[in-house]
Amino acid sequence: MKRILFSTVFLLFVTIVSAQFNFGLKAGYNSSLSLKNLSSLSNGSYTMDNVKSEMWNNFQAGAFARVFINKFYIQPEILYSVQKKEYELKQVLIDEDTRRDVNTYMNISNVEVPILLGYKLLDLKVLNVRAFAGPRFTMNSGSSLQYENLTEEQITTAGLVQDFKDSQVSIDAGVGVDLFMFALDARVNLIQDFQKTSDLKNISMPTNTFVISLAWKIF
Repeated sequence: MKRILFSTVFLLFVTIVSAQFNFGLKAGYNSSLSLKNLSSLSNGSYTMDNVKSEMWNNFQAGAFARVFINKFYIQPEILYSVQKKEYELKQVLIDEDTRRDVNTYMNISNVEVPILLGYKLLDLKVLNVRAFAGPRFTMNSGSSLQYENLTEEQITTAGLVQDFKDSQVSIDAGVGVDLFMFALDARVNLIQDFQKTSDLKNISMPTNTFVISLAWKIF
């Protein structure tokens, strides 16, 4: 996948240097808080403490370029994304006869390369409204997952720290607003599959599903 990714980035770079485009820097907030998470509040598997943990220690930063073809555009980005989460999963089924509250610690660190195809819904002189979607290539740069409140009979010592996938491909979709040299984007990630198989197969961790970012178009 890395060979395909690098080839795609190179072709986009060649396109950028020969076309009308913007280049800029961006930073944003990302969260795995979603409607699915909130709906599980009623059964106790997800708590308000979980919600609070989703709102902190999550950020991304990087650069982007935007190539215009009339009202359409292609926007490759390169981002460094970090999430840190500490929360408790209620009454996890350990085996047929055992349920236990499990403290979970996640440290997510990724390099992400979204390649978005967008369209200007509203095209004014100083204000544009856009919609976009496209693949996002993610490469793990040191993520880790740990469980506590478990004995070695319930999960092996080697299984306490679970490796994340080295790479994956997902889909982003969202909307954005441009005002002068600034761009505000809101997007969702439609794929949630970044963890390798775990000894506790009934534990499912969400990846970041919602991102809001502010960009500054240098030119």
